[in-house]
Amino acid sequence: MNLFDVYPLYNVTPVSAKGSQVIDDKGQEYLDFYGGHAVISIGHSHPHYVRRIKEQLDKIAFYSNAVQNPLQGELAEKLVELSNCQDYNLFLCNSGAEANENALKLASFYTNKSRVIAFNNGFHGRTSAAVAATDNTAINAPINKQQKVTFLAFNDIEAFTTEIEKDDVCAVILEAVQGVGGLDEPTTEFYQKIEALCKKHNVVLIADEVQSGYGRTGEFFAYQHHNIKPDIVTIAKGMGNGFPVGGVLIQEKIKASYGMLGTTFGGNHLACAACLAVLEVIEQEDLIRNAAKMNAYFLQKTAAIPQIKKVKGRGLMLGLQFDFEVGELRKKLIYNQFVFTGGAKDKTLLRILPALNITTALIDVFFDALQAELKEL
Repeated sequence: MNLFDVYPLYNVTPVSAKGSQVIDDKGQEYLDFYGGHAVISIGHSHPHYVRRIKEQLDKIAFYSNAVQNPLQGELAEKLVELSNCQDYNLFLCNSGAEANENALKLASFYTNKSRVIAFNNGFHGRTSAAVAATDNTAINAPINKQQKVTFLAFNDIEAFTTEIEKDDVCAVILEAVQGVGGLDEPTTEFYQKIEALCKKHNVVLIADEVQSGYGRTGEFFAYQHHNIKPDIVTIAKGMGNGFPVGGVLIQEKIKASYGMLGTTFGGNHLACAACLAVLEVIEQEDLIRNAAKMNAYFLQKTAAIPQIKKVKGRGLMLGLQFDFEVGELRKKLIYNQFVFTGGAKDKTLLRILPALNITTALIDVFFDALQAELKEL
């Protein structure tokens, strides 16, 4: 049997990793400045993370949500402590797409409406409603296109007001810093205005923090840069540092009922152990502060490279914009300099998503590699 061929693959086979280093099957070390789509938040194979999972594995790895699992409560408490998200309840699932799917479903339950407002270049996952709210026709099958979704531009409050006043909207979903779309952001004024209009029209505001959450932008959640309070917050990627996990933070005004949501694997014992380990390391090593600090150093380094036309994003969720498509540059960074970076829908953008415990020394290594390849273009 062959694998279903949906991924264009680089000819690299990682077999081990530690910190910000990935080692392939030939013994070559790579600097990881992408973290597998912002998943590696505390570094590969962090000793506390590994210990936590091993200890849990010796006890119990899994049982369904038909029984008590105190680790889920511990995770919820720790999450509140670090994120300052009081007045929310937590539903645990397995991925960012599943988190957004459940968020949209909750919004429809709560409002008894079905249309969604999403934004140009937004990416929310590949499941039914989540992919319908994703601005990419290539991954929307006819079955997904039955969903009622209106795409708008960031910061066009007039268009937004017109749409929300039609009184058929259940949810507004947005990334405070877009990931796949290319690091675009709404202004604080726009975000605050849509929050106010959502409240006025009883529409659920969903903050998709799947990629931008867990300290990546220098706040625990990226929406916190804008002093707003969403009705629902979705989380995943950096939450488990590689263990598949997702979650939905739900304001208490949205009431639960038995069977409303469900999952077989979500919130299992191993997943909770992984998530608790991540939060403990973020707290103990002050990684949110480090993300902000490393951002300042990163910007300082970019100032010396004239080929970089713009730096987008916040914290350690960054994009370097050039006046050419970066696909070939990414290949050269991997094969010549042994550095992983990311791409985006905007083909001129090099996406940078290192672990939150990255150091100035490793940032220097990255920029030396980048400048070496830019000289050859």
